[in-house]
Amino acid sequence: MSSSTVVPVAYQGNTSASVADWLNKGDNAWQLVAATVVGLQSVPGLVVLYGGVVKKKWAVNSAFMALYAFAAVWICWVTWAYNMSFGEKLLPIWGKARPALNQGLLVGRAALPATAHYRADGSMETAMVEPFYPMATVVYFQCVFAAITLILIAGSLLGRMSFLAWMIFVPLWLTFSYTVGAFSLWGGGFLFHWGVIDYCGGYVIHVSAGIAGFTAAYWVGPRAQKDRERFPPNNILFTLTGAGLLWMGWAGFNGGGPYAANSVASLAVLNTNICTAMSLIVWTCLDVVFFKKPSVVGAVQGMITGLVCITPGAGLVQGWAALVMGVLAGSIPWYTMMILHKRSKLLQRVDDTLGVIHTHAVAGLLGGLLTGLFAEPTLCNLFLPVADSRGAFYGGDGAAQFGKQIAGGLFVVAWNVVVTSLICVAINLVVPLRMPDDKLEVGDDAVHGEEAYALWGDGEMYDVTKHGSDVDTAGGRTPGAVTPV
Repeated sequence: MSSSTVVPVAYQGNTSASVADWLNKGDNAWQLVAATVVGLQSVPGLVVLYGGVVKKKWAVNSAFMALYAFAAVWICWVTWAYNMSFGEKLLPIWGKARPALNQGLLVGRAALPATAHYRADGSMETAMVEPFYPMATVVYFQCVFAAITLILIAGSLLGRMSFLAWMIFVPLWLTFSYTVGAFSLWGGGFLFHWGVIDYCGGYVIHVSAGIAGFTAAYWVGPRAQKDRERFPPNNILFTLTGAGLLWMGWAGFNGGGPYAANSVASLAVLNTNICTAMSLIVWTCLDVVFFKKPSVVGAVQGMITGLVCITPGAGLVQGWAALVMGVLAGSIPWYTMMILHKRSKLLQRVDDTLGVIHTHAVAGLLGGLLTGLFAEPTLCNLFLPVADSRGAFYGGDGAAQFGKQIAGGLFVVAWNVVVTSLICVAINLVVPLRMPDDKLEVGDDAVHGEEAYALWGDGEMYDVTKHGSDVDTAGGRTPGAVTPV
């Protein structure tokens, strides 16, 4: 009996129907791995980070906001949002809304149809993006990027947003904001063709998340006053675990940006780690100099700003530039968060729970502008559709590139302020954006009927009426007792 009659088609080597002549197994394997580690940044990465960095009474709610968003984005993405972001052009800012569920589409070769780039005279300069793997891989890879963007927005809203309002917010914001940024900058929209550089999401993901989070925080309103005054992490080790998943997962985040396992991907991963390490060290040093203590949570903030800052130019700048970007990523957002925030009436008025406007909007915009300075011409020609792109540091048209980076950032900021405001106002007409005060007082138990930690006996929560005083005969704490936070 021949092998073809006993071996399934999928395992018949390089000649089977499941291994097309355009398929590059290495590229496909890397892209699937990259997508998976980006997904791990969200689940469990940010689920664990959020659950640990907030006050104990909000641990479950905060983690669940992240988990829900990840699931909801998936359904919206394959039903309509993928093609609005990367499909055929409808408007200069939007693709046509269509499902990405058809077998013929998903197993065929990937293509981003609106990315074909033409010169002013109408001749083609760069053919459309066609990676050497199936469309299903691109849909998967881009979905985890969309999902983490919504989860980052949640960081601004922890500790008071109605969960029902959040359930409505996620699909609306994905549809009317994320898809616009993604298509405009990546999918073949007007900023893509104009030549604005966003290697892997400094603008599409981080600036949009930071601005949308801050805007939504304004409309939702602040946490309870005592939560604003004191909001200690309930588990710093959980916070560090989530942060570690973020850092390592960024290898997929920026390494997957070129849609191939090529030299640009390798450089991007290396630059990501250089910038992030430098940013963390600079942030920690500033904490020591000005506040006399190295803060673990501060180090996590510095890590995040480094990851965010390098993202717009990770595969397009040299190693020395990544070091410079790390210094600035660890200092400028540190200043805006630790100094400027306390002096600004606007920043004080809006209760951005985790300071996402600093760690993502400021750091992302900073990275986009620095990319406009440091993008190296040879590296640009390996990746970008517009020939001879370069940062201002390299002369030529670099000054114009820096101007494009400013304009692109301003577009993302303006769109998110307006659209996020409209979404929040519309939701508030249907359900309240903010939890009632009685739920804000109690937290997770009132909202979900669940709490994060069982601290007594066989899974019971500590209860002073059952378990006695929290002070033992020696004047110390009774084992298992906790001070409410």
